[in-house]
Amino acid sequence: MPNTAKQILVALVENRPGVLNRVVSMLRRRNFNIDSLTVGRTHNPHLSRMTIVVDAERNMAWRIASNLFKLINVIDVKAVSDEPHVARDLALIKVRTDDVDSRNGVTMICDRYPARIVDIGPKVAIIEITAQAEIVESLIRELEPIGILEMVRTGVVAMGRGVRILDNDYEPIVNVPVASGGALDSTGV
Repeated sequence: MPNTAKQILVALVENRPGVLNRVVSMLRRRNFNIDSLTVGRTHNPHLSRMTIVVDAERNMAWRIASNLFKLINVIDVKAVSDEPHVARDLALIKVRTDDVDSRNGVTMICDRYPARIVDIGPKVAIIEITAQAEIVESLIRELEPIGILEMVRTGVVAMGRGVRILDNDYEPIVNVPVASGGALDSTGV
């Protein structure tokens, strides 16, 4: 049986429409199962950062990265699974709290995790957790007997630790219109 695991890749991409579709299509064509995919802005307004978690063999991460790098709107890609990194997943979980036992149970469970109750009413409570995916999964398993009514997760975001920086000074190329009457020769000059 192949040694499949969650492989985390981080890509800097142009902040343009259609880039997400190209990335997902490439992964689909190569038959990789996307476990999570998050996209967000960076401090550079021309770049977005994608964190992609796929089920793949450990030695396939470099192949996925090289295929991503071939896409026209991808600026840089790193596989961070085997490097020191920080990865976090955020979840909001709505649970049943319509009696004293369920309220006390939810409070006790939250005390054991980096979780907090962000909203509570007479029948339900919303719990927020930001942690490694395994810790989020563990909290979810403990809350299931109480009664999960609704849940949403952001997906994993990851960043290399220390000086492992994935950044770029990318600026889009601006086409300069040619003045009327000026013809370009075959070299573009």
